[in-house]
Amino acid sequence: MRRIIGIGETVFDIIFRNDQPQAAVPGGSTFNAMISLGRSGVKCDMVTETGDDHVGDIICRYLRENGVGDRFVTRHKNTKTHISLALLNERNDANYTFYKDHASASISDNCPEINEDDAVLFGSFFAVNPVIRDSVRSMLKKAYNNKATLYYDINFRKPHIADLPYIMGNIEENMSMCSVVRGSIEDFTILYNETNIDTIYEKHIKPFCPCFIYVHRQTKQ
Repeated sequence: MRRIIGIGETVFDIIFRNDQPQAAVPGGSTFNAMISLGRSGVKCDMVTETGDDHVGDIICRYLRENGVGDRFVTRHKNTKTHISLALLNERNDANYTFYKDHASASISDNCPEINEDDAVLFGSFFAVNPVIRDSVRSMLKKAYNNKATLYYDINFRKPHIADLPYIMGNIEENMSMCSVVRGSIEDFTILYNETNIDTIYEKHIKPFCPCFIYVHRQTKQ
């Protein structure tokens, strides 16, 4: 594999324990995966967006320091980078509060060339957001037509339930172009009110993609 391209949102996580800030680090589902890949020595680039502010500088520097290219990060003039508050409970499970405006999202036309020996990792609301759908779809279709490996991590969360009537078609289109679809029990409970893995695969995944990774984390007692 020549390179991995990540397509997803980036936020700056401020972590609280007992109502006191403990740390502040860049994050995001795809972003975190790309950092792990970069640290392992895999050649990779991140397609995302930040504000043209000091927090955006921190995020881009963090990518570079961890081996992830930032040349495809869109920096928005006079815009603040997305922030999230991660409130940890006694089990260190996080409850997130986000401060961001999805309606103002955009990515530039400066996108990577994706070839057959590349892989694309993408997911979360960034991958289905109607505001940037045309740009994301264009990248995914080019990757699909060039026979790249596409890995779709659905990662759909409750704050976007109201958007489901408008983005379900985007989710299904993403799955139809993928080599692998990954989803959790939380995703499918929200999307389809389903928890049975066989039903989920046969009814909602198999018609679009034959390869499926299902994640069901055990609740800590």
